[in-house]
Amino acid sequence: MNQQKIDKIFSRLSAVNLEPKTELFFTNDFTLLVAIVLSAQATDAGVNKATPSLFEVADTPEKMLELGETKLKNYIKTIGLFNSKAQNIILLSKKLLEEFGGKIPESREKLITLAGVGSKTANVWLNCARGHPTIAVDTHVFRVANRLGLCNTKTADATELALDKIIPDKWKLHAHHWLILHGRYVCKARNPLCTECALKDLCNFFSKPTKRK
Repeated sequence: MNQQKIDKIFSRLSAVNLEPKTELFFTNDFTLLVAIVLSAQATDAGVNKATPSLFEVADTPEKMLELGETKLKNYIKTIGLFNSKAQNIILLSKKLLEEFGGKIPESREKLITLAGVGSKTANVWLNCARGHPTIAVDTHVFRVANRLGLCNTKTADATELALDKIIPDKWKLHAHHWLILHGRYVCKARNPLCTECALKDLCNFFSKPTKRK
């Protein structure tokens, strides 16, 4: 895809939402990290139903450890994979206190040493909490990027590398949020709203109507 087309895509997405933000509910750096961990293989809306009451009682690593894994599960039991997520949140809280003085590390390399924190989670936190121009690839970003023709990839890691290479710095800070929101509300997995899409004239998927379902 040529640079002019890439600029058109992100210019139009920015016109819809100039400074997109995460839709996850959080109150500080720690609760943001917890919310991101909880959002793996779950919807932001589903996570947001559980976390306000949780964060009222446990918004620091210390309070999370005091709450304990069993009680934590009661708060997040409506979220998929809540057993393993509760275990990871307790482990990452413990490590934050023991190895990082209760502060969340600000490098990707250190972030991914925390339980439940992979590349995508680290990138989302660095982007949302610190304004780093990272590209976090979830199912929406993967789908939209490939449908538009921004990349032709088979995995999230390959998509991240491809997008990081082609997206200009001026768009990179908000790029993954624009793609997420576009995928969540317009370019849906099933029944995408192609006729209403501001990008349809730039989209490989729209140009092949026999493949649309």
